[in-house]
Amino acid sequence: MRTGSWHVLERVEKYKERIVEMRRDFHMHPELGNEELRTSRAVSGVLEGLGLIVQKGIAGTGVVGLLEGKEKGKTVALRADMDALPIQDKKNVAYSSRVQGKMHACGHDAHTAILLGTAMVLSEMRDTVRGRVKFIFQPAEETTGGAARMVEEGVLENPSVDAVFALHTSPELEVGSVGIRYGVANACSDDFRIEVIGKSAHGAQPNEGTDAIAVSAQIINALQQIISRQIDPMESGVLTIGTIRGGSQANIIADRVEMTGTIRTLDSATRERIHRSIEDIAMNVCRAMGAQHRVVLEPGYPLLINSHSMAGLVKNAAGKIVGDKVVDIEKPRLGVEDFAYFLQRVPGVLWRLGTGSKEKGIQCVAHSPYFDIDEDALCIGTAVHVQTVLEYLE
Repeated sequence: MRTGSWHVLERVEKYKERIVEMRRDFHMHPELGNEELRTSRAVSGVLEGLGLIVQKGIAGTGVVGLLEGKEKGKTVALRADMDALPIQDKKNVAYSSRVQGKMHACGHDAHTAILLGTAMVLSEMRDTVRGRVKFIFQPAEETTGGAARMVEEGVLENPSVDAVFALHTSPELEVGSVGIRYGVANACSDDFRIEVIGKSAHGAQPNEGTDAIAVSAQIINALQQIISRQIDPMESGVLTIGTIRGGSQANIIADRVEMTGTIRTLDSATRERIHRSIEDIAMNVCRAMGAQHRVVLEPGYPLLINSHSMAGLVKNAAGKIVGDKVVDIEKPRLGVEDFAYFLQRVPGVLWRLGTGSKEKGIQCVAHSPYFDIDEDALCIGTAVHVQTVLEYLE
């Protein structure tokens, strides 16, 4: 099997215009999580046109294409997320979003176009492919964790997947570069809700009531001590109160307050410690101040842990495409990624594709209304995917 970088890049280059065209089409027609009907139809059409075995309706709007190589071998999967965000696109470009209040502000349009381009190239090479390739197009990464539902519905079975890979656009990396992180790459997340129940009274007679707002203020201050005073300074953790709602009038003691927040951690012990401390603080502050409480913890995405051996494989493959522009990412991100659900079952890697360009002024971070990518990255991402698959299946 020929896997030289010149060979792969030459094949990818033939599809450059088509890949760019698909990315722009997806960018102009963004769909939120679990609403990706148009996108999934477009994806299915391309895969069916390539003669792949196509499954539709997985996890709602998910699509899977299966390429059977000429020779028997292992099964490798590649994943792209398809959903957009509820953000108004403010870019002044010909391909800006045509849907009010929705845009691809995290690169999922590029992920989808790159994976379709990868399917095109590998389909052309199927007579030299040893094994099978699953192309997984996933809904709802930004919202409900579509990866978990796809896994539950058997996307990693029939045939069983031996390794899984995905990429994510990274505007902080210059186009032409690839970032690799060994081990823990993204945090786990949890949301929580704290309800404080006091007793209403006239604002001029606070002694007649139990002020839920005053109690909540003490809880919020105490919660901040979890990170600064209870967690090892060498460990990472974030606890944020995002909303607080309570009270009805300026001269009435509030009898009820609800707070919501999020937790981000990089190891399970820290995660469990924070969970316990939230409950302890809410309970004891309320008890001391004569209020009642209710705490609801909602577990979110798990830690995303890249396999060391698979990270080494991607690094080697990427090096054949971008040379010495493969970057070792030193620190994990406290952002979350539901690709973690795939990695809980199968070894693999989420790697970073450089999409920023100082020269072109493309540097906005993800989830910005001005987010864009340098489209030169599309062929690079496709080529690294192809090279990774070929090397893994060898």
